[in-house]
Amino acid sequence: MSNGLHELNILNPATEEVVATVPTTSPAEVDAAVRRAAAAQEAWAAVAPGDRARILRRFADVVDANIAALAELELQEAGHPLGNAEWEAGNVRDLLHYAAGGVERLTGTQIPVAGGLNITVQEPLGVVAVIAPWNFPMPIAAWGTAPALAAGNAVLLKPAETTPLTALKLARLALDAGLPEGLFQVLPGEGPVTGTALVDHPGVAKVVFTGSTATGRQIAARCAEQTKRLTLELGGKSPNIIFADADLEAAAAATPGSFLDNTGQDCCARSRILVQRSVYDRYMELLEPAVKAFTVGDPADPATRMGPLISAAQRERVRSYVPEDAPAAIRGEAPAGKGFWYPATVLEGRPGDRTAVEEIFGPVAVVLPFDDEADAVRLANATDYGLSGSLWTRDVGRALRVSRAVAAGNLSVNSHSSVRYWTPFGGFKQSGLGRELGPDALRAFTETKNIFISTEPGTTIEESK
Repeated sequence: MSNGLHELNILNPATEEVVATVPTTSPAEVDAAVRRAAAAQEAWAAVAPGDRARILRRFADVVDANIAALAELELQEAGHPLGNAEWEAGNVRDLLHYAAGGVERLTGTQIPVAGGLNITVQEPLGVVAVIAPWNFPMPIAAWGTAPALAAGNAVLLKPAETTPLTALKLARLALDAGLPEGLFQVLPGEGPVTGTALVDHPGVAKVVFTGSTATGRQIAARCAEQTKRLTLELGGKSPNIIFADADLEAAAAATPGSFLDNTGQDCCARSRILVQRSVYDRYMELLEPAVKAFTVGDPADPATRMGPLISAAQRERVRSYVPEDAPAAIRGEAPAGKGFWYPATVLEGRPGDRTAVEEIFGPVAVVLPFDDEADAVRLANATDYGLSGSLWTRDVGRALRVSRAVAAGNLSVNSHSSVRYWTPFGGFKQSGLGRELGPDALRAFTETKNIFISTEPGTTIEESK
């Protein structure tokens, strides 16, 4: 896919060394890829459902056999700790198996009508573009790719500029597993060039984008020009609400992982910690040792729980929220020298602070006190985002009331688990449009066709017009 004009230098975020050079994809090459994908999709959609499912399961098995290789690439290009990277590769495998199980269950309906039989069928869209982010390159790419393929579509995957290596490896593994040539293609390149060409191409039926809200709005506007289908998973500023009746020890122990996992580069990061005022001081006493015990270091070390940020630019963005003289309630440590490191940081804030309403996308959280249930809900909803969140309480009634009142798509009680491939995922407000994952994932990549067949005696097609 080389245009001979530009290449991407892929850096290891932990060492700042160039680990690979990848050619970019020009608009002309995007057009050629769409044409190949359209031809492959027609044949793929005609494959018997059971056979299509078997091929996808074989793809999952090939991924499983290459988890170590995929994890190593993820470590090199994204700086993810080895354990995280292995989990991410395994998640791709699991998504493929789950999607394969839906191929033979993508059923329509029979709707009672007068004078005949009415049925619906689910038909594939055609060619789907998946534009994946750099924070979770493998899993989020698979969120769109696996169900789209299962539903009978072709997929063109554009990975982020900084993390194309695992995507390219997955494309090779797909061919090894027997997926038809052209059905799943990876198109590395820059967003304004390769991404825009994909979004604007009339042969692309749907765009799946995960990334910033600002870019998501631009893509939505371009898709609107062609009335093109769209799924957006955008930013987040998720609350972690700690009530006085919670198990404070458990809540404090779980908090570091909720905003430090993936070095805070997670739209679901619980970067706003809301603590009931009566237990605020005690909670902070418990939180400090938990944060400082969160191991930061070499991603290849199995003991490491937090690696570097993805780039120097991202580190500067995070720094802009935390000036050097900013008073931090808790500040961890980070390695010196090469690498895009940033320490775990907890700030004490006030409602309306920039750190309390904007997505930082780094290992920084802000903690704010609240008085009662209504105050907690008000603070939780005081943001443009609505992706995820957690609440900690022993009161089941409160858990249900607050879960219903918080404007977010994915909530966890006494847990920070937001994402499971077998449950739906998506956001409210500026956190996106549509839902991914879960039992309805395949339907998001289909058109519903309605068919009425008259059963009136003696009726011909011409007479029924």
